[in-house]
Amino acid sequence: MTLPTGGFVAISVTPLDESGDVDYDDLAALMRFYLDCGVDGVALLGVMGEANRMTDADARIVVEHAVTAIDGQVPVIVGVSDPSLQRVRSLGEFSAGLGCAGVLLQPLAGLKGDRAVAGYFRAAADALGPYIPICVQDFPKANNVHLSLDAWRMIVEECPSVVMLKLEDEPGLGKLSAIRAAEREDLRRVTIFTGNNGIHLVQELGRGSDGAMTGFAFPDVLVRVIDLYSAGRASEAEDLFDQYLPINRHELRTGISVRKEILRRRGALRTAMARYPAGPLDDLDLAELDNLLARLQGLTGLPIAEIRTA
Repeated sequence: MTLPTGGFVAISVTPLDESGDVDYDDLAALMRFYLDCGVDGVALLGVMGEANRMTDADARIVVEHAVTAIDGQVPVIVGVSDPSLQRVRSLGEFSAGLGCAGVLLQPLAGLKGDRAVAGYFRAAADALGPYIPICVQDFPKANNVHLSLDAWRMIVEECPSVVMLKLEDEPGLGKLSAIRAAEREDLRRVTIFTGNNGIHLVQELGRGSDGAMTGFAFPDVLVRVIDLYSAGRASEAEDLFDQYLPINRHELRTGISVRKEILRRRGALRTAMARYPAGPLDDLDLAELDNLLARLQGLTGLPIAEIRTA
């Protein structure tokens, strides 16, 4: 199975039980939820999948159970970011052996300079081998690494297995336009999916994004927005997007615990448990979320658990 070249890829959370252990039954149910939402792929063990809080054993079992549940219906991408290239290779090879389409990889935290950034991805591509496709995750907020256009050019030219970019720089619209302009001149074209909850999705599509790869708790909404835009119905896409903008913005700025709580209320998870340092929502957090979801319910006319747009 190959990496998707357009549409929407859901960044999966990792379901946990009340004790904080991975809930594998819930994981299978969550994969069915994403499939029912009409996604074009699922990405496991990303930042919002709490990858850096998983043991090696956790990570492998998450991949194995998710792949079994998805059963080849859409491509699976696995986050393998780690300071150790040996661990990157180990999880990448394991995932490829299960039929996953490729890996999601951030640069090593703290790299400075274009050559260092490009050199890291060349080393990672060598470690993974030529047959494991790589999606580069450009997310400076997580690793304090700036991916310039020059660095990206080096990566594309020196790493044939890099075939996708997850663009999450802020602001990122100018970078997206600059990359597409370089491709019109002489740079190899790659698939670009944007993240950050799809908070600028319609504008990103207008600048040449192929779709979105993010964990917004209403993936079916973003699927529909992309479908409408692709069908030439941009105004309808924006109208739908705008209905969900307040909850999207809130989720983006408040983190994993809010996202999991929304997914729980939608029936996709049994608990909103997240591993330390993420904590449970307090009474004020819950009251704010109650208000936002009540307003959304008023707009859609549907209970939160019944909203489906795909």
